[in-house]
Amino acid sequence: MIQLSLAEIAEAVGGTLHDTDGLPVVTGTVEYDTRKLTAGGLFVALPGERVDGHDFVAQAVAAGAVGVLAGRPTGVPTVVAPPVVAANGNAYVLSGDTDGAGAAVLAALGRLARYVVDKLDGLTVVGITGSSGKTSTKDLVAQVLAPLGPTVAPPGSFNNELGHPWTVLRADADTRFLVLELSARGVGHIADLCRVAPPRLGAVLNVGSAHVGEFGSREGIAKAKGELVEALPKTGVAILNADDPLVAVMAERTRARVVLVGEHSSAHVRAVDLDLDDQARAGFRLVTPQGEADVRLAVHGGHHVGNALAAAAVALELGATPEQVATALGTAKRVSAHRMAVTDRADGVTLINDAYNANPESVRAALKSLAAISRATTPPRRSWAVLGPMAELGADSVRAHDEIGRLAVRLDINKLVVVGEDARPMHQGAHLEGSWGEEALVVPDVSAAVELLCAEVRPGDVVLVKASNSYGLWRVAEALLEAVGK
Repeated sequence: MIQLSLAEIAEAVGGTLHDTDGLPVVTGTVEYDTRKLTAGGLFVALPGERVDGHDFVAQAVAAGAVGVLAGRPTGVPTVVAPPVVAANGNAYVLSGDTDGAGAAVLAALGRLARYVVDKLDGLTVVGITGSSGKTSTKDLVAQVLAPLGPTVAPPGSFNNELGHPWTVLRADADTRFLVLELSARGVGHIADLCRVAPPRLGAVLNVGSAHVGEFGSREGIAKAKGELVEALPKTGVAILNADDPLVAVMAERTRARVVLVGEHSSAHVRAVDLDLDDQARAGFRLVTPQGEADVRLAVHGGHHVGNALAAAAVALELGATPEQVATALGTAKRVSAHRMAVTDRADGVTLINDAYNANPESVRAALKSLAAISRATTPPRRSWAVLGPMAELGADSVRAHDEIGRLAVRLDINKLVVVGEDARPMHQGAHLEGSWGEEALVVPDVSAAVELLCAEVRPGDVVLVKASNSYGLWRVAEALLEAVGK
């Protein structure tokens, strides 16, 4: 963050000073975890379900914080945030926040982030949203922009009303590009995040079924995702997926210039002549208004082509050449954990740990990658799909899980292991599609899956592990790695 005194921070957030004259200057980072504080930092005291940050202010000062942003006086140098009522009902609600302090602190954190963004004249903000692929695309964009100038992007999926301003406050006077991932739990949330850090470039990747239980329909999801392009200025650029009709039509919702990306002939930034190597890494010819270049991605999965095209469009708009984009994409690595992490065991077993999250679109993509890797040799390698529940699908849950089971059979996946009762309809779908006996089975939990796989996986097999993050299926992949060693 740029250096600011506590008095300046209080003015920026509309707060009041307590136990300080406001002269101390924040020279370090802004943190809500005392373990990450460094000398000169600002501690953000947030109440939570298990702990209340206000109880740790003394520890924060001992760790080097010069002050605290809090919902009430704390006995140490403090900027107290003014009370706030969330306009959309739940944008600033924290579990365990019984007195509204969390709402006040989060709102103040957002105002502080906006204050810093407005101070950074040379900063370009890039926003990315979509039902799936946000984090992977954010990682690609950050790596493709890095050669063009100092770039800040969030670690993992820091994409909500806490992680968003926290990431913004990583930017300083040297930062040229700020790459942000935007998520939503409801209509209005992405618009709120855009007010915190107004984007000049915005990319919408897709509209899928993730969180359809919250939004009611894909059209409801599209309404929320499109808030990103609505927030762009007339001088901005909206990067839209030409292959997704619900995204392409968002061109009508923005005043910004539109750049279409995809495999469709209408795309301005297009991929042609696609192929996958034996590790499901995509190669293609990148076709752009600025010229063409050959690309071979280092990340695994054909679905990353769309992500790479979005990253390419961002970089091209910010001054990169097609050759620079191709080089950067060819070396860009997977950054965030448990996302298409492909590892070969010493005995030749290939593990695909994609267990960070799951929705129907991402599971279909992962299954296709599993099939591609297993068929890259002659004879094909034996394939395992270890799949857990896909969360937040609402009334579509049974149908969506059933369809995934059917797809596993149609892709000729050799073994389907369904983990947990919530995912049982996958087994039902596989059975009805023609998979009987030991080809598809249900196990109750992660421990049972680990026991089964450790006993039955043999050298040369390919194993995909995928589920919504809350089910912790990444532990299956880690157990399999530990069983033999990398």
